[in-house]
Amino acid sequence: MDQNNFDKIIERSLAIREKYHQLEIQQNGSEWRAEQDALAYLTDAGLVGRNVMSNEKTWSKKNAAEELEHKLGENIWWLIVLADRTGIDIKEALDQFLTKTENIFS
Repeated sequence: MDQNNFDKIIERSLAIREKYHQLEIQQNGSEWRAEQDALAYLTDAGLVGRNVMSNEKTWSKKNAAEELEHKLGENIWWLIVLADRTGIDIKEALDQFLTKTENIFS
């Protein structure tokens, strides 16, 4: 994936999150705080585990592959949102992680 595509994914992710903020204000009178976003992410991360189990046939669930694909995408979306909400440049964070980890193995 080139840089422009990742920038567009980030832009789309944040636009979707803004729409959810509007819905939260309508339903609850306020936007979710970053802590609530983190808890929602952790819930979805746990569901990735269940869906991997289903994909590996160790947990029975219908539409496991489809649901796993959805949850993997959703988890990436949440990470982009959480990075933005905490003032972290997700592209820089990922690059630094990859460089540090590559250096471990070189």
